[in-house]
Amino acid sequence: MERQYDDSNGGNSFSNHDFMPVDSWRILRIMSEFVESFEDMSQLPERLVAVFGSARTPEDNPNFKAAEKLGNLLVENGYGVITGGGPGIMGGASKGAFDAGGKSVGLNIELPMEQHPNHYQTISLSFRYFFVRKVCFLKYSTGIIVFPGGFGTLDELCEVLTMVQTGKINRIPVILVGKEFWGGLLHWFKTTLVKNKTIAPDDLELFHLVDSAEEAVSYLLACHRFGFHTTVK
Repeated sequence: MERQYDDSNGGNSFSNHDFMPVDSWRILRIMSEFVESFEDMSQLPERLVAVFGSARTPEDNPNFKAAEKLGNLLVENGYGVITGGGPGIMGGASKGAFDAGGKSVGLNIELPMEQHPNHYQTISLSFRYFFVRKVCFLKYSTGIIVFPGGFGTLDELCEVLTMVQTGKINRIPVILVGKEFWGGLLHWFKTTLVKNKTIAPDDLELFHLVDSAEEAVSYLLACHRFGFHTTVK
């Protein structure tokens, strides 16, 4: 077998990043990523809110400023922030939480030539697998706030809605920020998905639409006025 371990620098790295070509061995790497992330995340405060949104949003964009304001408001109200650790909306929410002196958790993902971790993380975890990262987002969140974004953001949003819809997780607040951005999609949900009976009319109640960081936090606090829980049943 070809040598997989490079000890030229003291034996601290694998020379072949794809060193587990056999599925049975790859399971161990997946398991280790779950174990390490669960151990780190379980040490954090319970009141964490995940913030999703585009990595491509520039810092002078109003959505970046709104995400930054959101991070600040969440910390002021006793919450910590979980983001994907990247730039754009993630960077704005992380910066707001960091500047307010709160917890800013970054769940970073290894992407070739794309994601660069932002500098506003008090706790930074790195993931190879998207699905492990998604589990950590949901397992430790008491709320989800979604800003405008692309395919990745839509994937995260639809996964959360699916998990709540099917009863696989406890229901938590899912808040969409930006009426103009989300309006077309939500209209399509109603006029196409509901009309064709691919979702139920009640499924439109699984999320709440707002237009500002202040409205998002106000709705979150209203949902948690009698207590809060994570998604884990």
